[in-house]
Amino acid sequence: MAYLVSSLSVVIPVYRGEDTLPELTARLAQALPQLSPIYEVVLVNDCSPDNSWQVIQNLSQQYTWLVGINLKRNYGQHNATLCGVRTARYEVIVTMDDDLQHPPEEIHKLLEKLLEGNDVVYGLPKKLPHSWWRNTMSRLTKRLLALLMGISRIRDLSAFRAFYSHLRDAFVDFRNPNVILDVLLSWGTNRFATTYVNEVQREKGESNYDFRKLVSITMVVLTGFSTAPLRFASTLGFISTFFGFAVFVYVIGITIFVGSIRGFPFLASIVAIFSGIQLFALGLIGEYLARVFDRSIDRPPYVISNITKNELDSPPQ
Repeated sequence: MAYLVSSLSVVIPVYRGEDTLPELTARLAQALPQLSPIYEVVLVNDCSPDNSWQVIQNLSQQYTWLVGINLKRNYGQHNATLCGVRTARYEVIVTMDDDLQHPPEEIHKLLEKLLEGNDVVYGLPKKLPHSWWRNTMSRLTKRLLALLMGISRIRDLSAFRAFYSHLRDAFVDFRNPNVILDVLLSWGTNRFATTYVNEVQREKGESNYDFRKLVSITMVVLTGFSTAPLRFASTLGFISTFFGFAVFVYVIGITIFVGSIRGFPFLASIVAIFSGIQLFALGLIGEYLARVFDRSIDRPPYVISNITKNELDSPPQ
């Protein structure tokens, strides 16, 4: 039998996944033996409030190739995924969600694209399954992230991805609570690619991402891994200064040739514009100071509570 890769690790962050994990692991048990002779599944419980950890413990007793990790508190999807990525032992790593929207049967498409000479491959759905507002916000955030990563030819990103484990060397010393895994991967390569997969609608539970979380991720992307907002604020300050100087010349000219003018509303609007620009710039600086503060206190991206005990070196069953 011809396998696609010599060894494979599948990393899945878990949050409110007690209803989907049994089916997901059963389908992985059917799909993975067709892809690699050596494989493992790493389930990282992100302090889920349901019985996900108990389900993971039961599954680890059923499947010797399944490893469960329980985090001390909720750190977020990217942080939990980073934990699993650092724990993974094999040559190729695949990350996916726990809600069955990323079908295990589609993993082979990622691996086939990876073998074409790429280092990171994203599985993109042919049609986004969420509401229009979330799809719009998701596209905007991912497009912005791709531009900041310097991979503008990639028009979209996904949590359904495959990459080589040696890319971890680029961020082995990374310690920051603000984690965007895609940015970390871009530190080690620029060979990114995408392929279309059949992503399905979520049947059980609800999405854990709301508008507030999407905005929060966007701010982390903008201020945690790029200086572009600071440059934008500087440019905006320069433009406003030039505009203010032009208004000053205009007022002086009118005073000389026409006489004094009565323009309190005009003056008030100019002051409001400048005040708004200053507050905007100060807000951006504050966001950057918050990121610096997070790094200065050396807060870890995650803390592991316990790991299931498995015969990790035994052959898959």
